[in-house]
This record gives sequence, C-alpha cells and structure tokens, in this order.
Amino acid sequence: MRIVVVGNGKLGASIARKLADDGHEVVVVDHNEKALSTSLSNNNVSGVVGGGVDRAALAEAGVSDAQVVIAVTQSDEVNIITSILAKKMGAGHTIARIREPEYMGSMELIRPEMGLGMNVNPELEAAEEISRVFRFPSALQIEFFSRGRVEIVELCLKDDSPLVGMKLADFGAKFKSKVLICTVRRGEEVFIPTGDFVLQAGDNINITGALRDVNQFCKKLGYTSRKVKTVMIVGGGRIGYYLARILQDIGMEVKILEKDRERCEKLSDLLPKVTVIHCDGTEQDALMEEDIAETDGLAALTGLDEENVIISMFAQSCGVAKVVTKINHITFGGVLEKAGIDCVVTPHVITTQRIVRYVRALQNSEDSSFETLISLAGEGAEAIEFHVGKGFAGNHVPLKELKLKKNILIAVITRGSKTIHPTGDDCIMPGDNIVLVTTRKVNEISDILQ
Repeated sequence: MRIVVVGNGKLGASIARKLADDGHEVVVVDHNEKALSTSLSNNNVSGVVGGGVDRAALAEAGVSDAQVVIAVTQSDEVNIITSILAKKMGAGHTIARIREPEYMGSMELIRPEMGLGMNVNPELEAAEEISRVFRFPSALQIEFFSRGRVEIVELCLKDDSPLVGMKLADFGAKFKSKVLICTVRRGEEVFIPTGDFVLQAGDNINITGALRDVNQFCKKLGYTSRKVKTVMIVGGGRIGYYLARILQDIGMEVKILEKDRERCEKLSDLLPKVTVIHCDGTEQDALMEEDIAETDGLAALTGLDEENVIISMFAQSCGVAKVVTKINHITFGGVLEKAGIDCVVTPHVITTQRIVRYVRALQNSEDSSFETLISLAGEGAEAIEFHVGKGFAGNHVPLKELKLKKNILIAVITRGSKTIHPTGDDCIMPGDNIVLVTTRKVNEISDILQ
C-alpha cells in the first residue's frame, strides 16, 4: 500500500518505520528538512518537505493515490484539516492524532462527515494501559484479546519463583494450569520457548489464557500484591488528567502533583474528586510532604524521561508497591531494568501498534481478517489475533501436523464462547479466532505456514 505520514515527530517516525518494515510504500511529510533527512536515512521511506495544510506538498507526496494518510503533527487542528484535505484529494483512508480532551467528545459525532477512518490519542491510550497495571499490580503489562476473554500478562520471575530452573516441558504436569508461557525476554534476547527451555530468575515472561485461568495461575505463583487504593501522579499533563479521570471512576483515591499553578487550577475544575497539589513533584521534600511512603501506586508522568526515572527510583526506595514510569525514548529500556524500573509506558509505541493494526486490517483476505496486534517483550515479539476464514489452508489440520514457520506459536483458540488452550490434537476451524505469538513479520494468517 502507498501510505503518507504527515508529521515526523517521535510518533510519525515510529509509524513510518513500522509500516515500511511491513513492506508498504511510505512517504513522510514534514516542515523540518533536517529532521526529515535524518529519518529518511534511517528508514526505508521517502519524504517531502512541507506541511499538512499545504495542498502542493500533499500532492507531491501522492495523497491522491494513497490508500492511507496518517496525520500526526503536534497540532490537532492541523491533523483535522490534513485529514479533510486528503480525503477531498482522493485518499482512501485517513487517521488523525487528536489529543485535546475538549475535542474528544465531539470527534465521534463529526468523524463520519469528515471522512476520518480513525482518530488516535496517545495520551489517553497510555493512561488506559497504566490504569490496567494499577488494577493488577503484579503485572508489568496486561493486554486483552477476543473481546476481553483472553488475557496476556507480563511477569518478572523473582529469585524465589517456583518457575525458576524449570523446563517448560514439565510445566503442565507441575502446575496443571490452562495457561501458556508464550514468550521469554532475557536481557536483550526474546524467545518463543520450546519444551527444552529452562526458565531463570530475572526472566520476563508473557503468559496467556482465559482470564480466570491466568488470574488463578498468578495467585498460585504468589503474584498477589496488595490492592492499589491510593495513587500519586507526578505531572498534570494530558496523560495525568486522563489517568486521574479513569482511576477516580473506578474508586481509587488520586492525588496529582503539578508545578504549574494555572494547570493546577484547570485540573481542579475538571477533576473535583481528585486532590491537586501545586508543587514540584521532582523534589524529594515535596514528595515526602505529600506522604509518598503511604501511597500504594505512583505514576511518573512529567515531560522529561530523566525526571521520571529519578522520581520512580525514589518512590521505590520509599516502599511504593507499584511504580509506573513514562518514557519517550525507548532506547533507555536496558538501563531502566538495571535500575530496577520494570513497568514502563511509552505513548508513541502504544499508538503505533494501534495504527499498524488498522492498516493490516485493511488487507484482510478470504483466509482471515486481522483483529488485534500487541507488541510484547519490549517490542521483541508480537501477539496477533486473526479471525479465520474458509480459505485458510490450515483449517481442519491437527496442529501437530501443521507445518508452521519457525518462531510462531499458536497460543489460544476461541470458538464461539469456548476458549481453547491448544494441544497438538486440536485443529483450527473456519470462524475461529486465534491468537498467535511470533518474532516474525506476519501480515495475514497464510504467512504462518511453510
């Protein structure tokens, strides 16, 4: 597909790189010629210098022949106008980043009239992910498939975990649990483990299965840390606002620390049930004065990665049970793990996944339709959900006879109301939803077969 990405910030560059890796013809449009040149040299994309409201620049980028135009500049207004222009010029589908809370309620009403296929809000999506982690504080990441019936949870194996030293071939007999360990991240390496794989302390594992089975297994392993009832949010930007709104609605006690007085006043008006404190949350004295040691959870959401890391380390030293750190530069990942910071949220990565999922869904064939895409293990693997069509060559074939490519694991099959933890004797049937985990590029279900 020909895809035009307008805006070459962190999100735009991430989207362009991911879609180019998927084999699409990608053109990036941005005013900043120097930054655009750097992006083009690092990715297999082409570029046009210009803006989203510049019709000549959009024409040069080939918008009229583009199947998808993605507007992700820093301005909501520019993204909206770009989407309208692109649609008028003949683009097939348009996607716009719209972040302001004031716009969110109106977008669903006017989106059809705009011809907008999808609007994305990285800050809201990041807040939703953080809220899931606070609801299940033992997890590093939680994702849902099959309309919420299947769960993938990331856990870190501590030294005293009963899984440490165990071969996966012995897992079923020892735990008698209907869950599957589908990925293991050890340092910089990511594995789709086989039966001979031996788990070690410090491994980050992803387990999957039906919600009840995953939750029971986590309790069996002792991942039952105290429930998060009080949360401190350092940074009252958009993510802080969205997160506070979500948490207050599910009954948590929330406190926001924000150093800009005008922003504090606005947050107080928007969130009457939330305690808003005007102070610098990066200072230890301020955190101590606001009883950081008595809070169950903390989210470090300032605009600077370095500040968020320091705040998180201090919170952990004070005994805060669950700490979430917002990071914009994903290259910090290895450093953070060494510092003991294991629960990290990167907004542009979350949004990139959602956009890539939308684009892949446009390529649905009679074999299958693309449902869900989630990055796992620090982006080292993907969990992908397909709805299986009648044309898939692997239908009715026992999995033990199905010739899959390497590093592909069929993790879960859902058939009607039934969730299947598949064995070699199970078959994929037309109408099933399957969740597969892989370190390969899989755009459609036929890609999994040799």
